[in-house]
Amino acid sequence: MHTTAPTTIGRETELGLFRRVLTGLQDRAGHTVLLVGEAGIGKSRLAGECAGQAESLGLPVLRGRGSPTSAGMPYRPLIEALNSRFRVTGVPQDPELEPYRPALGRVIPEWRHTAVPGYPESAVELAEAVLRLLAVLGRDRGCLLVLEDLHEADSETIAVVDYLVDNLAGLPVLLAATLRPEPGAALELARGAERRRVASLATLEPLGAPQVGALAAGCLDLRAEQVPAAVVERLSTLSNGNPYLVEELLAEMVGSGVLRRDGGGWRVTGDLAAAVPVSVVSGLRQRLAQLDPQVRDLLLLAATLGTRFSIGTLELITGHSVRLLLDQLAAAAASGFVVPDPTAVDQYAFRHALTAEALLAGLPPAERAVIARRAAEAVLAADPAVSDDRCQLVARLRLLGGDEAGAALLYAEAGRRALAGGASATAVRLLERARGLAAPADRTAVTESLVHATAENGQLDRALALAQSLPDAGADALDIERRVALHTRLAWAAVISERAADTLAQVAAARAQLGDPSDPRHTAALAVVEAHLALLPAHGAETAETERLAREAAEVAEREKLPVVACQAWQLLALLARERGFDDADACLERMLAVAEEHSLPVWRVEALLRLGANAFLRSGDARRIREARDAARDLGALALAQHAEGLLAMDAVQRADFPAAQEIIDRCLEPSARMRNLGGHRYLLLVAATLAAHQGRRRQMERELLRFDQADESTSFLMPVLLGLCRAFCALLEENRTQALAELAAAAAWEDQHPNMFYLSGRYGLGPLLAVVGGTADRAAYTAALAAPAAALAWNRQFLVLTDAVLLGREGRGREAAGLVDRARQEFRGFPTGRHLGLRLVAEAALADGWGEPVAWLRTAEEYFHQAGVRSVAGACRSLIRQAGVPVAQRRTGRELIPEGLRSVGVTPREFDVFALLVERLGNQDVAQRLSISPRTVEKHIASLLHKTGSANRAELCRLARALCGD
Repeated sequence: MHTTAPTTIGRETELGLFRRVLTGLQDRAGHTVLLVGEAGIGKSRLAGECAGQAESLGLPVLRGRGSPTSAGMPYRPLIEALNSRFRVTGVPQDPELEPYRPALGRVIPEWRHTAVPGYPESAVELAEAVLRLLAVLGRDRGCLLVLEDLHEADSETIAVVDYLVDNLAGLPVLLAATLRPEPGAALELARGAERRRVASLATLEPLGAPQVGALAAGCLDLRAEQVPAAVVERLSTLSNGNPYLVEELLAEMVGSGVLRRDGGGWRVTGDLAAAVPVSVVSGLRQRLAQLDPQVRDLLLLAATLGTRFSIGTLELITGHSVRLLLDQLAAAAASGFVVPDPTAVDQYAFRHALTAEALLAGLPPAERAVIARRAAEAVLAADPAVSDDRCQLVARLRLLGGDEAGAALLYAEAGRRALAGGASATAVRLLERARGLAAPADRTAVTESLVHATAENGQLDRALALAQSLPDAGADALDIERRVALHTRLAWAAVISERAADTLAQVAAARAQLGDPSDPRHTAALAVVEAHLALLPAHGAETAETERLAREAAEVAEREKLPVVACQAWQLLALLARERGFDDADACLERMLAVAEEHSLPVWRVEALLRLGANAFLRSGDARRIREARDAARDLGALALAQHAEGLLAMDAVQRADFPAAQEIIDRCLEPSARMRNLGGHRYLLLVAATLAAHQGRRRQMERELLRFDQADESTSFLMPVLLGLCRAFCALLEENRTQALAELAAAAAWEDQHPNMFYLSGRYGLGPLLAVVGGTADRAAYTAALAAPAAALAWNRQFLVLTDAVLLGREGRGREAAGLVDRARQEFRGFPTGRHLGLRLVAEAALADGWGEPVAWLRTAEEYFHQAGVRSVAGACRSLIRQAGVPVAQRRTGRELIPEGLRSVGVTPREFDVFALLVERLGNQDVAQRLSISPRTVEKHIASLLHKTGSANRAELCRLARALCGD
């Protein structure tokens, strides 16, 4: 007979689902299928069928699984899944994956050398990298990722899977996962995915009697009707429809001789009720007893190691040769106990998790403990330091051997290692387990580690409660140094979470422990916390006092070799120094960079480079250092930091009028930043997208992007001045709506008065003063005040301030000097073509009125630029001003290619189309005339012509047609 049925029985619905999804991958209809069911119900069989279907279609298949011994090893199922593919094909060399290699180095051994030591990438960053990898693998036909026993996976893997489930739509990827219906993170993930309708949840039900009969027939090589009815009835009753139990019980019937082959069929030769064991455990023990003693001992040892085990571990414990072990495992496989693990070359697995559990359950407790203790001692003798992949294994063996205290120490060590590697969720789980097992003498140290892990994992309330539970005195109490360090860590977590009361309480608790004189290492770290506390809303601390605390902390931290504290302090000092100017801020950042590089702190190095790059870009328009920071972030695998840098580069491209470059960055980074929940980076990219539209005079597109910006987060944003000034006000000026532009700039200034910030692109120190001076509402005193602000050093602002000075000089009768400043601005700020030409249009208006310079030449230059850019309102205003100067200007009759074919065919002219396009916004004749610098009467004539040519019954119908044809 067959140990297992050759075909899958009773799962036609699930198999059909897999077929449909696999076929749909050609249309990039990615999906997740989650198979939920009790042990032995057939989840793995279905997953294997799905893999077989995918392979028959030529799709790449990646398979991994969770296990009890790997639950504390971050990303182990993913590592196995990727390795199952790449050990055959080699790692992909697609250049699209280049930015993701450092992050993927965590799960792809061949790329581990690209990872930068000291940077624990987040689960979200790794998840995005895995998503991009799967998309590349499935680019041609699709690909399948199978993850079995998700209920036994580590917390980090669960986080990655959760991310994948939410983001597979539109990608040629099928994720198939199996899990038991046990309370835990995996089941919560499955139910949440089903509620969000991003996955299909298939709960596998027990087989009915006819299906049990079909399963037995497959094992016995019979037709279903040939299986003795008594056998089917007995199997159904005892197995409760569980396929694994059906197969095991059937094997026991045959093995005990009560079911015998009879010619072409089988017949019952004894009492089924008497022959079939009460439990599968008894049956397995009987089959085990029939094996060679060495094979039997090997299987019992393997069962103590878990459902999966490696040949290397067996070799280490037994001292047997690999050849002998392979022979013994072959015998065990022939008896239906184990199978080669398809996810790893040197791994074997019990045919089912229940098999290992049943073998252990059949051992007397004393015998089980002896086997486990001997195995643990053998591993420790060969690997005294207990390598990472064996630490939890030995902890499990200690626990099976009855040594709870020893197991606790090993689980605690595994937790500390996980925390050091950035896997804080796994660290919390391991340390919680260690705390529950620890001896009283060890509980304090384990709890201390657990406090650090929970704080790192964002569970501040839990961390505070654990810290409160630590003894204050006695032999088990922490020494003063460790207690101060603990309170300081909690204070830092609290201040980052903007919880001022908890911060103050932890700082006070730490200071209460300090002696006199206090240790400068502790006082420096606390001073940094207190300095950051001063920046929290409504805390009310003086900036000078905050800066004093931070500077003292930086000096002490460097002297005492506390590089992280030093970087924290210098970063804060750079932020505070921007109020005085960029030179001081850059000096602090350069010091932060030097400390980070000297002490090999890659994250702090990228943070310093980013801030230095942003300052350099703002001051000079030079984005080279931002590119350096982006490349450093990519090398690090820090995808969120890289997205931040990309956002700055996109804004730089908008200001340089390199609109295609800005759009390329937005298209490439906007969706990943949303998937990663990188809220700051995502909102900034949305603002860049809106600013990109604004700087092309595309109001409707700008408004759509700003709506997305608002929907991304309803909180008040420090980007509001940029939104109002660089975006909305600039767009209004490109529409020749100066009244609205001034209102937007005033709103930006009012917001800044209520929310002081250091983001200096609101127009307050550049475009605003120019408009005020041109409009006659500001004088040289206002200009001088703006010039004295640190923001006046920014290149974007400086171009407008130079022109503001020119307008003032012209009015003061110093026309030659004024014209010289205009020439200087035209040369010095060539990197900002849209801003420069808008400035020329504004300054020419003042020059015409005050009689200085070459306003007509400036207007012709600006008109040519804006005509080519398709910004008709400004181009029209320039032509109108040229005519006011008494200089003839040729009409622009080009642009017919911009008119939709349907309108061209009825004779709509370019000027009529200019009017038609503005009807999208349902503007009145006066507003259209202002935008196009023509008279309302001319607009009225064009409207009448458009009504006639388009056959529109009235203006409302004409507006609807405009929205249909020119909605963007």
